[in-house]
Formats: sequence, C-alpha cells, structure tokens
Amino acid sequence: MMKIIETDRLILRTWKGEDAKPYFDINQDSKVIEFLPKALTMQQVKDFISAMNDQYIKNNYTLFAAELKKTGELIGFIGLNYIDWKAPFTPGTEIGWRLGALYWGKGYATEGAKAVLNYGFNKCRLKEIISFTVPMNKRSIRVMEKIGMQHDRAGDFAHPKLSPDHKLSKHVLYIIKNNLVTNELHNKS
Repeated sequence: MMKIIETDRLILRTWKGEDAKPYFDINQDSKVIEFLPKALTMQQVKDFISAMNDQYIKNNYTLFAAELKKTGELIGFIGLNYIDWKAPFTPGTEIGWRLGALYWGKGYATEGAKAVLNYGFNKCRLKEIISFTVPMNKRSIRVMEKIGMQHDRAGDFAHPKLSPDHKLSKHVLYIIKNNLVTNELHNKS
C-alpha cells in the first residue's frame, strides 16, 4: 500500500487486501449502486482491487482507495481510470469516484477529485480527462461541474457495455483539458 495523494481530510492510496470487505459492503448499498447495473460480488471486488493496483504500476494512476485521514477508514475510491472500450473519446483517462453513502454531502468527492485532477495534469502530464455518468446522477454531475469540467453535449453516448435499451445506457460526457500541457504544445509550434 502506497500513499499517493494527501488532501486536508483524505489519503488516496493504492489498494490493500483488507480493503475488500469494506469496499464490498459499499457496493451492496442500493443508494451507492443506484446508477450501476448491479451490486459487485466479492470476487469482482477482489478482481477490481488487483486490476487497480496493476493499473497504477502501468500508468502511475488508478482509481485510488480513499480513506479518511482522521480514522483510516476506507470510504470508497477517487481517482483516474484508463478506458479503451469503443467510443468516440477512447482511449482516454476518466476521473471517477464511488463513496459509501455515509460519506456523501461532506465534500469528500470534490476535495479528492480536485487533487486527482492536479495529479493527473501535473504528475502524469495528461492532456485531457473525461468523466461520464447517466443523466439522472445529479450528485456526480455536480462534482464534475465543481471541479471545472464542461459538459460535451456532442459527446453524450450510449454505453457500449450495456444494451441500447437498458435504462442506464444513455450517458453524459464531461471533459476538462490540461491548459498547461496545451499551452506548452502551442508554444512549441
């Protein structure tokens, strides 16, 4: 387990084996998975943890385990995820978060996401970061807007991992560009 990002109240880190049970519990809460196809099984949680740690080794970023600095308790994840499934904006890097409902409304997602954007742009030198969700997920959309992301209406899409008639198929796309990298590229030309 490595601490990667620290904010006033959070530690964002790689995953450890003992995160499986609390993360599994978070993914059984009907409020948390309201906009997801279904609850995760314990095996899916373990596979997720393994995949996220592998992704960190490969890309220097992942959907980091998010813990409260004060108590050390796992509250979910906040981080970056490489996506390469077929869509007009892939391959790309998305910013995402999933917190236990107990931790909603306290500003943790926004606090962590701002730090993750900074990490993605300054440490990983990403040119742009995307995020997406179903239109009904107002909480996540609010976080996207609070961290400076813009809705790319032309980029809204049907999620390729769901059938087109699935109630969660339609997604809205948000984007934020790394102005520092964009400016450096522009200045070199």
